[in-house]
Amino acid sequence: MRTIGLETRALARKDGLVIQELPDEVLVYDRERDRAHCLNETAAYVWQHCNGRNSTAQIARALGRKLDCSVDEKIVWLALDQLDRNHLLERRPVAPPALLGINRRAMVRALGLTAAIAIPVVTSIVAPTPSQAATCTPSGGACSTDAQCCSGCLCTGNGNTTCAGTC
Repeated sequence: MRTIGLETRALARKDGLVIQELPDEVLVYDRERDRAHCLNETAAYVWQHCNGRNSTAQIARALGRKLDCSVDEKIVWLALDQLDRNHLLERRPVAPPALLGINRRAMVRALGLTAAIAIPVVTSIVAPTPSQAATCTPSGGACSTDAQCCSGCLCTGNGNTTCAGTC
């Protein structure tokens, strides 16, 4: 019997992340990259089971038990691809030769109904820095349009460069 080394097993990244588990999804904020990710139930399950000990086949079987249906191991590979592209894995195993170069659309087509039930989805956005997230610019702050200034202020000055007024 051949033993599979731990280096062939996926390991989820946890450092530098803020993780919020919700009933049907997991929200992950990557503090290093200022990116927020929403993992649907399937992607979250795969990511949570990437402990460096579980194989992709073991994760697929466990996911199948959770969803009460047969889950093809390709679903796990699809999730790993998305997680890896979003920097949510410390270690990703090398995909089998049959899966190298296959795109997501082709994989979903090959999986058929299983994909409709268990397709992993990682949705990501670039999160603004605190200064970018400010709702308005106070009096004296730099601006280029009146819309950037807080209520009561107008963008004035040479070339509309400063919010002015009582805001």
